[in-house]
Amino acid sequence: MAVSVIILVIVIALHLLAFVFAVGAERRRSTAEVVPDQYDEHTYCKYGTDASTLYGVAAIFLLLISHLVVNGVTKCLCFGKGLVGGSTTCAIFFFIFSWVTFLGAETCLLAGSVRNAYHTRYRGVFGGAHLSCATLRKGVFAAAAALTLLSMIGSVIYYWIHSKADTGGWQRHQNEGIGMAASDMMQQPHHQTGDVRKP
Repeated sequence: MAVSVIILVIVIALHLLAFVFAVGAERRRSTAEVVPDQYDEHTYCKYGTDASTLYGVAAIFLLLISHLVVNGVTKCLCFGKGLVGGSTTCAIFFFIFSWVTFLGAETCLLAGSVRNAYHTRYRGVFGGAHLSCATLRKGVFAAAAALTLLSMIGSVIYYWIHSKADTGGWQRHQNEGIGMAASDMMQQPHHQTGDVRKP
């Protein structure tokens, strides 16, 4: 299987878009402040934009599509013809590496999106105890962005090695054996003919 430039472009582009959305989600995290209610003597949490959640969900789907493309083309390394030669170890390593980083990025994106969308509904008495407003911790989407880049690197190298490797497996060697046997059978009559012509 030859390396497809189109597949590489799609995988890299989707990963980079997911990275951009993850960075955007980190910068647009929902913030909250405690403000007094203008109608009574209570305070409440006033939250900012929820754009971070939308960015996180977009990054989740982009990263998922990119991973499905790579594993669909390579048949997830578990199906189809097996790898032959010394490239098998490297392919398996980067296959596992891409999956680990992918799952890590998806987990961070999902957890960050859900947590960012959660808004505290608790109301406290104005001037009383400090009111805690639930917000997403800094760095969750940043970690997802970093894991997305690592996933891109792992996926590209895995696809490259898999495409450059000899993927014939036992079927190729079996066909070679059949071809050699057929060739020997074709040569045998010529040797017999030569023996008959000897005086």
